[in-house]
Amino acid sequence: MVGLLTTFNEAAGRVAMHAVRRELVAAQATAAGLALWSVGLPSPCSNEAYEAIMREVVAEARAARITQFAFGDLFLDDVRAYRVRQLVGSGVEPIFPIWTTPDDTPSLARNMLATGLRAILTCVDPRHVDSALAGRSFDAALLAELPPAVDPCGERGEFHTFCCAGPIFRSGIRVVLGETVIRDGFCFADLRPGVVPAGRLN
Repeated sequence: MVGLLTTFNEAAGRVAMHAVRRELVAAQATAAGLALWSVGLPSPCSNEAYEAIMREVVAEARAARITQFAFGDLFLDDVRAYRVRQLVGSGVEPIFPIWTTPDDTPSLARNMLATGLRAILTCVDPRHVDSALAGRSFDAALLAELPPAVDPCGERGEFHTFCCAGPIFRSGIRVVLGETVIRDGFCFADLRPGVVPAGRLN
């Protein structure tokens, strides 16, 4: 791996949907020993504008002799097909190293926790999970509380997370939980760089 590519809302300086601050994503890249490829998106951003920006990013990657983009998608066929379609003929191959099935994500979630992964829910969709879960640690207790129809990895958008520790990180990322707000029908928990160990958030 040579870099962590992430798109940000230019106006807010945060990851779209996840609402994670840019400086925390930069801390993830540093902890993993990777360069951060920060891609700014206008707000609002049409799909046409997004695709035009990403074509430029792909061209930059090819100029840097990058030949593969790895995606963290798990089982949504339409999302995978879209990513493949956007890279056709670009010289960059899409790869999906953790591609699995909906039946296997419960064991995937448990295995990630067993390896030392620690994460915090930064955004939840209250149509699927309790909004009170925003800011909670992604752990065994949370998995046990999720409704049966909710994917334990949040693959259908039920929730989004910020990973603050794991086997590829040289050190954990300390954060403090700030304000929780409802915006555009979603519940967001604001994480800020801090000195409080992430495991003490809840």
